[in-house]
Amino acid sequence: MIKAAEQAYKTEFTPRDRELLQSYFHLADSMADLIGPHCEVVIHSLESFEQSVVKIVNGHHTGRKVGSPITDLGLKMLRQYEQTGEVTPKSYFSNNKGGEMLKSSTCILQGEKGRPIGMFCVNMNLSYPFPEIIKTLMPDTSQHHSFDMTENFSASAGDVVEQALTHAIAEVEADDSVNLKGRNKAITKVLFDNGIFELKEATNIVANHLSITKHAVYKYIREFKS
Repeated sequence: MIKAAEQAYKTEFTPRDRELLQSYFHLADSMADLIGPHCEVVIHSLESFEQSVVKIVNGHHTGRKVGSPITDLGLKMLRQYEQTGEVTPKSYFSNNKGGEMLKSSTCILQGEKGRPIGMFCVNMNLSYPFPEIIKTLMPDTSQHHSFDMTENFSASAGDVVEQALTHAIAEVEADDSVNLKGRNKAITKVLFDNGIFELKEATNIVANHLSITKHAVYKYIREFKS
């Protein structure tokens, strides 16, 4: 059955296809880290169905490792994708060999010219006690640094700059070692270190808010770069 499917789907990979597939490896690590240890993330390569797993995180949930084959459902999804251009179902429930319930989602990864080259699969093990799963999604209150990170979710680049500027001003004004003369430069340095000047609107907004010229901001930035 697999041999017949392989004749239909196996694609000769180009070097670019392999690069594209490997570029998702970090995404797999990040997603597994975000959801936690109860989540398995798998990347399949369609270059070889017999050894399709090329990346797997938390593989103990299904007992697989790099070099494991594609599943029967994976082959079925590929056939449906070829016929309809979509993956059906987008998410689904199944059981692993130990009888544990998994909620899964699969998407097709495309290579050059839109050809399918891989599958990105996420399997959430729902058999653990729910409070245990939730615990891995919540911050550890014993670790104070868990709450030190801030992120500005804004609809415009200008809003991102404004909020970052507000945080930078608060940080500098809380630093007793910064005198009034060095205040503007210190604020600009915080924004520079945080990459805010990569946004085109940043220089104008910072200059206007600090009541200095754009040339002064550029001068600070040149000094930081040197």
